Amino acid sequence: MRDLFEVRRDHDASALTRCLRSLWLAVALAMIAIIIAPQAARAEELPTFTIVMKQGRLHPDTLEVPANKRFKLILRNEGVSPVEFESRSLRKEKVLAPGATSFLVIAPQKPGEYDMFDEFHEDTAKGRIIVK
Repeated sequence: MRDLFEVRRDHDASALTRCLRSLWLAVALAMIAIIIAPQAARAEELPTFTIVMKQGRLHPDTLEVPANKRFKLILRNEGVSPVEFESRSLRKEKVLAPGATSFLVIAPQKPGEYDMFDEFHEDTAKGRIIVK
C-alpha cells in the first residue's frame, strides 16, 4: 500500500510540474505579446509634414493635416539665426539652431484651426495648421 502511495505522489508531482511549465509558457508568451504589440502599432507610418523656417517666415504658412490621427511635423531651420517653432493651441514648442532639423509628434486633434509661429520672428513668421 505504501508503494502505491509513493507512486501516486510522484504522479501528482509530475502533473504539477507540467502544469507549472504550461503556466510559465503562457505568461512568457503574454509578456512577449505585450512588448511587441505596441511596437507594431508604432511601426505604422505617421503622416509627415515639413515646415521650413527661413528669413523670419514659415514655409508653408498653412498646413492641412488629418483629424483624429497622430502626425509628425519635421521642422527645418534653413536660416542663419535660431528659431522657435511654437503653437500655443497645440501646446508645442521647439527651438532650432541655424541649419538644424528636428521633429514633433502631435497627438490626434479634433477638426479646427491651430496657430503656429516662430516666437523669435513673431511679427512675420505666422501660420496655421488646419485639421480636417
